[in-house]
Amino acid sequence: MAARGRCPECGSAALVEDALYAQQQLVCASCGCVLAEGLLTTTYTEEEHLREVAYSQSTGQKEQLSRCLQRGIRRVQDLCKVLQLPTAFEETAVSYFQRALQLPAFHLVSLEKKELLGGCCVFITCRQHNWPLTMGTVCSLLYAKQELFAGVFLSLQRELGLSVPTLSLADLVKTHLSSFQLFQPSANIPAPFLEDKDKLVARTMGIVELASEAWLVTGRHPVPVVTAAAFLAWQSLQPRARLSFPLARFCRLAGVDLPPPAHLRLKELLEILLGMASRLAWLRGLRLDKKTVVKHVGDLLQHRVFLLRKAFCHEEGEQQWDGALDKGSTGQGSPGQGSPSCSLVAQKKDCPLAGKHQREGPLRPLLPPCLIHPRKRLRPTAPSASDSALTGDEPISDSEIEQYLRSPEEIRAFRKAKAWS
Repeated sequence: MAARGRCPECGSAALVEDALYAQQQLVCASCGCVLAEGLLTTTYTEEEHLREVAYSQSTGQKEQLSRCLQRGIRRVQDLCKVLQLPTAFEETAVSYFQRALQLPAFHLVSLEKKELLGGCCVFITCRQHNWPLTMGTVCSLLYAKQELFAGVFLSLQRELGLSVPTLSLADLVKTHLSSFQLFQPSANIPAPFLEDKDKLVARTMGIVELASEAWLVTGRHPVPVVTAAAFLAWQSLQPRARLSFPLARFCRLAGVDLPPPAHLRLKELLEILLGMASRLAWLRGLRLDKKTVVKHVGDLLQHRVFLLRKAFCHEEGEQQWDGALDKGSTGQGSPGQGSPSCSLVAQKKDCPLAGKHQREGPLRPLLPPCLIHPRKRLRPTAPSASDSALTGDEPISDSEIEQYLRSPEEIRAFRKAKAWS
């Protein structure tokens, strides 16, 4: 409804009465200047006495969110929309963010860490609901370093006391392979390099399970293992056209980053496959190497439990048997005098496993790679001249003794002992 008079700011006569939160206001339609505002009730003590106050003094104005909190909530909501998460996930992540900003531990952190705090809340929410989301995915969306993100994530988990379950390998494989650009035809991907997503996921899962049984996953970052397994699975599905394809080019073709340890994980997987192929009956006559063994990945995965048991030593009894044979062959006694070497050689001849060891070679123990190929330890540095001169019998000064005294009883005892001397 138009009102008489003019605006003191712009001089316009277009003044209207508008209701905001059931409060009548006189507003200039040209510049938006509020000329007068009505009264409304609030939750202050004035409400108990049925008093009215202006909106600028009401709780609606006083309880406005801070700019930092508003920006963080908006970032959390935008990230949930990009990831297409359910509404319940978004509400949980926002509540975690609001709780975190109320803690003193996040008051004086840098602006970069506060921006990563919203991503950590979304990441924790997805993990708690068993939603497959990796830390690398969140870091790529926020353009953040994984080391800094991991530090904020651990601080948030510790301060809020949250339980964050780990992501299973099966969920990780599906999530990681869903970002590959190998399933839809495009101008950058030739037809022989396209692959069916279900087939690639199934074959990759089999190789990852094999890597887990061969101690190649424990204590390591899972993404390089999954990347190497996906590369082998992709090659084995159509080896004729893809056998000479390198790992780095495969990652560029798939549109994913190449983790630096992926080359080492690929080498370890190929060594396990070669050991299994040497025990497969119809592959013994072939001269397999790290390239040609990829053609037979399907057969090796089909019989992986049997082949792992045949190619690698799982039980301690087999290791003790091999060690006893080695010790017996180096015995000092003569064979005619009933020496240990004589009895062990006889047992070796009578043993049904002896011929198998001679034909197929010794069984390698199935141990973690860190035990099979331990890293070289750093040599201890030579002690300096001052350190080598210390013997431990040097006298201790009174001032140094006083540094170790803690209780008044010890101080009095020390003073008495000093007075007697």
